[in-house]
Amino acid sequence: MRVNLTDGSSKWFDVDKATVYDEATYHDGRNFISQATGSQWDHEELYRTRSGMWVLHSWSQWQGSTDSYTQSSAEEAYDWLIRNDYHDQVPAGYLSDAEV
Repeated sequence: MRVNLTDGSSKWFDVDKATVYDEATYHDGRNFISQATGSQWDHEELYRTRSGMWVLHSWSQWQGSTDSYTQSSAEEAYDWLIRNDYHDQVPAGYLSDAEV
């Protein structure tokens, strides 16, 4: 399925051919909270396209909100992956000793 980026770049990617990384969550005693956003309502997932582009998909459970798909830099993607416990997907040279 072809998805157009919503950042005005006119770029698109095929979600069926991309690798998706789901956000990690934790339970705060009452709700599941996104580690990506810190919210129970706002969510993210990260895609790595076959061409190597990183795409951040953001959405909210708030009524009237719209999904967004924006291109991310490698550094932004690596930071997102670390926050969501995908340390093994980040180049070793990018991780500090505390994050390994």
